[in-house]
Amino acid sequence: MIYNRNKKILSKKDNFEKMNVVNQKMSKPGSKWLFRYDKIAISGLLLFLDIFPALSSDSPFLPGETIVYKVFYNWNFIWLSAGEVSFEVKDEGDVYHIEVTGKTYTSYEWFYKVRDKFHTYLDKKTLMPRLFIRDIQEGSYQHYEKIVFDYPTQKIQSFVGKSIGTAKKTELPMEDKLYDLISSLYYLRTVDRSLLKSKTRIPFKMILDNEIYKMDITSSEVSKVSVKESGNYQVIKCITQVIAGNVFRSNTSLKVNVGDDDNRLPVLIESPLSVGSVKAVLKTATNLKYPHSSRM
Repeated sequence: MIYNRNKKILSKKDNFEKMNVVNQKMSKPGSKWLFRYDKIAISGLLLFLDIFPALSSDSPFLPGETIVYKVFYNWNFIWLSAGEVSFEVKDEGDVYHIEVTGKTYTSYEWFYKVRDKFHTYLDKKTLMPRLFIRDIQEGSYQHYEKIVFDYPTQKIQSFVGKSIGTAKKTELPMEDKLYDLISSLYYLRTVDRSLLKSKTRIPFKMILDNEIYKMDITSSEVSKVSVKESGNYQVIKCITQVIAGNVFRSNTSLKVNVGDDDNRLPVLIESPLSVGSVKAVLKTATNLKYPHSSRM
């Protein structure tokens, strides 16, 4: 699953809608369109990594684990490196604090600077989210979101706005097995690999900007992929939906290659955009709980 500011869920089942590609506007290196989509590549990874539901409470990660992805944008058949996204697990008492940072490379920042921060706090016993914070700084664009999961009252308190000072509160009813953008990724890693390989449709729910979406994920096959940044892997190929608008085109599926070992790390992620395409590749993974045996 992936989303855009003008949100609409899309999958391979959607009717195809023809779109005019603005090649003329992107035909010159250094154009504002090129750097706009470099920015989309960064924020896109943070969002399209959010794809799976949890099916058990066994934690497949440890405090201190750090995962880094390198993000590329395809422009006129040329893959351009846009930046990196890092995921770090911290131990904070009875919760795991997952901190995610997305940023453009320094060489791009005089054109367009991205500094995105995501925080998810997971209950150690249930691995359910207690608190989610999204703080987006992308050029002149700013967006803030805070979600409080209040299980005793079965209520969700959602705060959305341009900044923390302007965010408005909305109260929503709690729904069963409901995740935020980042917690979904970590719940993915509790799904039994045999279930992922069975091609079973796995439904889940996600809350974003005061809206709750019903999503699903299916797998296609076990295969091998080569990742230039980190090596060759045996993977489970999965397909999920996108929530599209200005960025992601109609009739689009998100392809996620999950490492076939007990860590269940996405190692290669690919998706077309309205203009061009984006991919994220696993660069480094340290302090993993299990052997990284999917790496060949």
